[in-house]
Amino acid sequence: MTGRLIETEACVAEGAAWLAAQCPRMGEAVALCAPLPLRRKPDGFAELASAIVSQQVSTASAAAIWARCTAAGLRDPAAVRAAGPELLREVGLSRPKQRYLRALAEARLDYAALRRAPTPEVIATLTAVPGIGAWTAEIYAMFSLGRADVFAPGDLALQEGARMLYRLPERPSPRVLRGMAEAWSPWRSVAARALWAYYAREKGREGTR
Repeated sequence: MTGRLIETEACVAEGAAWLAAQCPRMGEAVALCAPLPLRRKPDGFAELASAIVSQQVSTASAAAIWARCTAAGLRDPAAVRAAGPELLREVGLSRPKQRYLRALAEARLDYAALRRAPTPEVIATLTAVPGIGAWTAEIYAMFSLGRADVFAPGDLALQEGARMLYRLPERPSPRVLRGMAEAWSPWRSVAARALWAYYAREKGREGTR
């Protein structure tokens, strides 16, 4: 069972309304930041490969490297399996990222089956691939598969957003934030959107004071 899926802006609005009715603090974030973004993305090999490319580099560097990967045809697992190390170096991939991209290509994941799989199974399947951690798997489930009840407690912006919104003395740890997020089920993915939006708004306000 995949549970509820987020397919449209109306789905996000429904989840936001539910969260606002359940929690005054979440209602504050929703009111300040509405409408919350849909942020749906494609699923499949290319999306995960792009996430691997983006690890530990700037947004601009990631975009440039991924553009070179795309131009070289490396959006396809068969092409990655066939690529020599020279080509992978030429597009700008570090040795660890070359290894992770090959591991993803060799994993031969059944992306269609992941669309139907329960979220814990999706997370377990993806994190079994070298180079894909819990955060990447959770983000993929949230935005590429559209799962409504996924959260990424290891995300620093979510932790800081929760600290500011709930007036906490310090940033919650992933374990603490995961526990907090239980109250936002079955719309944890919308709660994440609200916290990201609130974080961005508050940080922007700090910059203008």
